[in-house]
Amino acid sequence: MKNCLIILAIFLASCSNTSPEKDNATGQPEQSSVSLYVLGTVQDGGSPHIGCQKSCCAELFDNPDPNRKVVSLGVVDHKNNKSYLFEATPDMTSQLKLLKNHAKNTEETPDGIFLTHAHIGHYTGLMYLGREALGGKNIPVYAMPRMKTFLETNGPWEQLVQLNNIDIQPIQNETKTQLTPNLSVIPFTVPHRDEYSETVGYKIIGPNRSALFIPDIDKWSKWEKDIVKEIEDVDFAFLDATFFDGPEINTRNIGEIPHPFVIESMELFQNLSKVDKSKIHFIHFNHTNALLDKNSSSYKEVVAKGFNVSEFNEQFSL
Repeated sequence: MKNCLIILAIFLASCSNTSPEKDNATGQPEQSSVSLYVLGTVQDGGSPHIGCQKSCCAELFDNPDPNRKVVSLGVVDHKNNKSYLFEATPDMTSQLKLLKNHAKNTEETPDGIFLTHAHIGHYTGLMYLGREALGGKNIPVYAMPRMKTFLETNGPWEQLVQLNNIDIQPIQNETKTQLTPNLSVIPFTVPHRDEYSETVGYKIIGPNRSALFIPDIDKWSKWEKDIVKEIEDVDFAFLDATFFDGPEINTRNIGEIPHPFVIESMELFQNLSKVDKSKIHFIHFNHTNALLDKNSSSYKEVVAKGFNVSEFNEQFSL
């Protein structure tokens, strides 16, 4: 009898010490019914990049990397069976399928698509929703005022509206959109090349955690907000890392394609706490960016300084 009691005590102790399920990106206990997925990490032109004759693309033309997709996030509210896509990229076909699989949905399209601005990597995937491809039915597309007008008054996008392939949902700067009881989104304008629309980032708020998504911005100093404070106020920050440094683009005028260099961002964020640094996940990499190569000295430098480099299909709990 005594031996049985000892065995029972050991069993109960082992049960009580069982670790909760861990989030595969943060290592923290899984507590949320809302998940965020990284569906793409590359700048608008993709990788390999059209016309590129450099070593960064040479091998990829012969042996494409299936993980090199244009920047996009997916968010799933598992409890309420809702899914949302952030950015309609040229890779949207495969990204939607991946989002569907994560959400375990029967529908091929999400419950909404959020756009940041009218540059080719961020909205042209909408073309696949038209009559030549999916022939979508009133798919909700969330857009700011100028973006909404651009889609409604320019071909071929206006046809998507006229044929009810998409249903544009207006959103406003700094105004919260409550998507489900567990999930809300706040758009905010950022300075960028706004030829056809304004440019926004998003704060994505789950029941337990929140994320900042700013794939494109000119320079942090041009923004009316303090990016350091914005990072401190969230749990994850997916930030523009188009170019690692100036020499990377020495053949182009940075004035025409302004972005914060990664080395500039790291200097700006150097005094953040270890915890706040770990919130930062650099994203939106140009095909020339060494952060696409885990073996590069640039990649190792970023990680050594306490920051993260976004990876395709990472999952985060909100």
